[in-house]
Amino acid sequence: MSAIETDSLTRRFGDVTAVDGLDLEVKDGEVYGFLGPNGAGKSTTINMLLGFTPPTSGSGTVLGYDIVEESQAIRQSIGVLPEDFGMYDRLTAHKHVQFAIEVKGADDDASALLERVGLEDAADRKAGGFSTGMKQRVALAMALVGEPDLLILDEPSSGLDPNGAREMRSIIRAEVDRGATVFFSSHIMEQVEAICDRVGIMRDGRLVAEDRIDALKDQFDAESQLVLTVDTVPDDLLTELRTMPSVSDTHVSGSDIVIVLNDSSRKAAVINTVEAAGVEIDDITSKEPSLEELFAKLTTDDVSKSEVIGA
Repeated sequence: MSAIETDSLTRRFGDVTAVDGLDLEVKDGEVYGFLGPNGAGKSTTINMLLGFTPPTSGSGTVLGYDIVEESQAIRQSIGVLPEDFGMYDRLTAHKHVQFAIEVKGADDDASALLERVGLEDAADRKAGGFSTGMKQRVALAMALVGEPDLLILDEPSSGLDPNGAREMRSIIRAEVDRGATVFFSSHIMEQVEAICDRVGIMRDGRLVAEDRIDALKDQFDAESQLVLTVDTVPDDLLTELRTMPSVSDTHVSGSDIVIVLNDSSRKAAVINTVEAAGVEIDDITSKEPSLEELFAKLTTDDVSKSEVIGA
């Protein structure tokens, strides 16, 4: 059984289509990164999965429960860290977590959960004085109540410093190790690349790409850079490099020749061409494309419906 599955899930608000025929599958035990620019349809999708927003058409299940008919069972069975998490200023962190424990009918230890998210020293402080990062930690502790089979984390690193973000990744890995599935939405590409097994990228309400990150880079010819530090640059070398099928651009920066490749497997051929021109290479640096660059390509360039990668 898939943790999350949708079939042509669609939501319209008047003349605006927020989510357009979404076919999504999140497999049991994986960390799935759900990405997209503002307005892409991510929040609407999450709200439909949680039963807060009914779909205009299409269907979906979460842990086998229907998102329309069994939304209460879904919310009782999963852990959620929403993007805009509101807290009661007069309640302590401990009381927030204890409330979540009572609502779920769980037997967790609120103090242990707060210690796990790094808030043991602030357990008895009122939330009104908490920073954004501290509120995120409380919300995460509440999401972990009852050891849910599925965690839906919407921008979980918001407000966290680098140490907090690293602790967040560690907690996510521990949850996956115990068998949980994580549905992870974030704008921080480094976090996504570090933790996710697969990603789905939304644009204008549609899923424009879905796969492992390395497979997506291959699919969309994400460009890599090869930087060669050389002793000299013959006048005709750049012209020769630009004629190579794998080279999309090249230029000189100081003593470096910077070559942009649309096929990273052709680096050796480029190096051989430079050496054949009588150039001595002092150093070689390679830069592979990042998820952030791939994200920019898929959410700013033209992507036709025929290029959509489905589940």
